[in-house]
Amino acid sequence: MIFAVGEINKNPNILPGVSLGYKIYNNCGSMDILRSALALVSGHESSNTRIMCNSYNPRTVQAIIGHSGSTPTIGIARTVGSFHIPVISHFATCACLSSRKEFPSFFRTIPSDYYQSRALAHLVKHFGWTWVGVLSNANDYGLNGIAMFITAARAEGICIEYSADFESTSPHQEILRIVDIIKNSTSKVIIAFMSHREIKVLVEVLHKQSVTGLQWIGSDAWITDNSLTDSLGHTSLIGSIGFTVPKAKIPGLGHFLQEVSPSQFPNSMFIKTFWESVFNCSLHPVMGQRTCNGAEHLKDVENLFTDVSDLSFTNNVYKAVYAVAHALHNLLLCVQSNGSFSNVNCTEFSKINPWEVSNSLQNVNFITPQGESVFFDKNGDSPARYELINLQRASEGTMKAATIGYYDASLPKGQQLTMNGIQIVWKEGSKMVPVSMCSESCPPGTRKAVQKGKPVCCFDCIPCAPGEMSNSTDSLNCLKCPLQYWSNTKGDACIPKEVEFLSYEEKMGIVLVLFSLVGAFFTILTKFIFYCFRNTPIVRANNSELSFLLLFSLTLCFLCSLTFIGRPSEWSCMLRHTAFGITFVLCISCVLGKTIVVLIAFRATLPGSNVMKWFGPPQQRLSVLAFTLIQVLICVLWLIISPPFPYMNMDYYQEKIILECKLGSSFGFWVVLGYIGLLASLCFILAFLARKLPDNFNEAKFITFSMLIFCSVWIAFIPSYISSPGKFTVAVEIFAILASSYGLLFCIFIPKCYVILLRPEMNTKKQVMGKTK
Repeated sequence: MIFAVGEINKNPNILPGVSLGYKIYNNCGSMDILRSALALVSGHESSNTRIMCNSYNPRTVQAIIGHSGSTPTIGIARTVGSFHIPVISHFATCACLSSRKEFPSFFRTIPSDYYQSRALAHLVKHFGWTWVGVLSNANDYGLNGIAMFITAARAEGICIEYSADFESTSPHQEILRIVDIIKNSTSKVIIAFMSHREIKVLVEVLHKQSVTGLQWIGSDAWITDNSLTDSLGHTSLIGSIGFTVPKAKIPGLGHFLQEVSPSQFPNSMFIKTFWESVFNCSLHPVMGQRTCNGAEHLKDVENLFTDVSDLSFTNNVYKAVYAVAHALHNLLLCVQSNGSFSNVNCTEFSKINPWEVSNSLQNVNFITPQGESVFFDKNGDSPARYELINLQRASEGTMKAATIGYYDASLPKGQQLTMNGIQIVWKEGSKMVPVSMCSESCPPGTRKAVQKGKPVCCFDCIPCAPGEMSNSTDSLNCLKCPLQYWSNTKGDACIPKEVEFLSYEEKMGIVLVLFSLVGAFFTILTKFIFYCFRNTPIVRANNSELSFLLLFSLTLCFLCSLTFIGRPSEWSCMLRHTAFGITFVLCISCVLGKTIVVLIAFRATLPGSNVMKWFGPPQQRLSVLAFTLIQVLICVLWLIISPPFPYMNMDYYQEKIILECKLGSSFGFWVVLGYIGLLASLCFILAFLARKLPDNFNEAKFITFSMLIFCSVWIAFIPSYISSPGKFTVAVEIFAILASSYGLLFCIFIPKCYVILLRPEMNTKKQVMGKTK
């Protein structure tokens, strides 16, 4: 402060013709600073340590610089605030001091803890720590700072396992209680919002109880304090990280400090005590102690006082003095709040009031000789910029503070914290980033479920339900997959649902195709046999024309089952049911025609009967055509009104899609099926009535048995068709088609082929007519 005042007084561009004076007080850690503040306000101070300006004795001071502690500063600011005397602190960071209502004339050249608390929360979030403990001083600095940190941390999703406060002067039992809390906790990261005195006391007790493995995150009040190396167990602080104000250099300060001597400050008890401590001597003769005369040089010894390698907080004092000087300078030059100047000296120095200095301070905006911009916001706070410090091991059991990053609160969120790439040393010299969380992160495919009665950071990982997925770590909810997608086995992605239909590649499809082709082959083979033996009695007696037409329709019945296999499409859906309906009606019509022929043929053998002329070959063809045309008409109407169409059925199975043919009009399908059933029932009844006619090869017997099989198959088909899922529905329908077709083929034609090929002696007219046994 003295150096800055002297530098300003020598500068002709600041307060020309005016010299600044000062009074310096040291409260030595007590609250007696309030007495000094009141003495300054009243103008009746009495102190042996003051240095006064002899040429001017004002009624009261124009500004107070200090205190360094938040709690004393609060007392000073409240005391002198009623008098509008500006108070500028270089180290009081309590966010409570930003209240213009309580502290209308308070300013500071160090950022508020409002920003440091948020910077610490961002830092904890950056390294993925979600479960931390917090410790603080039991004073305004610690309690306000940690309260703001907890608020900011919770907004970032960070949970606080415990929060405790104490003072270095607290009873030892209270310190032990704090240590027990730390020992019994599961969090490995501790946010310490306290001064160097408290951290030293706590570290010593932890060291004595062998408590290790803690990652300390420090506030600017202790993270760079050089006296930490004097504490027992200070090595446990190696790896600590925290924020501090940026490093600064003040040209000329080092030389100025080295030239300090007791002769410059003859009444200062501080200089006397300091001098005797540095040079291990006494300025006054004392028995058994070396005497010094004050002519010694500080540059000849190494001490912290003359160490100007890190002037982070010292620079704040320097800026505070310059801020007061610029405020006074602007008042004397009549600088308006908008920054414009007037050539008229609108205020005489002897008439400057403290409230005017306070208003002028609110508007100062200047650049220090080192190029640093200085200004105050509406709350009297300075810009919030920090260096991120990492305490690393140095030689001879000491620690060094390495700058590993920066924080600038004025930047957009997400860009405020930057790392400079320097290797970070973690707790107790480790190279691994520590882990501190109440519960392990939930991997993709799971969601977090908060444990009852515990903070949100304590949770269980619940696997996503089928059809839901989460593709990120620590998902709060599982997302439902789109309609045509399903979650994979891990539950971390949605994949297209399995598409199911009866294909030619699968075993079931291959077997059904094989049976269909074999049936068609046997049908064609039977037709070939009948053609070769078309002139034999057994073929001619069974109405060869209808037999050939029946074999042709059976071939189509076997082949139409192939349309049910494969991926459903518009044409296959329309073809499969209509082809099936028409071919089966053609088949049953032929069987019905053969049955009617048998009945009429028997009647024709009776004396005087002429019934055969009413159902000859033309009428047989016409009846088959008529029965078939009715089915064709039904199918055409079905296709016109509401035809079958391909449909993705996602209702039966959640995890897969069934490709099927929707019937369109269910009524049309059941009409087609019902018409087949009507003809089959009629055929069965007529054949049953003719089963005992006196022919050795009575075809009615075979037709009755074939119709019995046909009707049984399709009656059993209906409940199976309705209850079968997916591709099995199609398989049941194909099975019904093939079974009924095989039934007709084997029951009607196999006995005849047996006689034709293996018993040719029975293939005679007499045998066919039943004239011989």
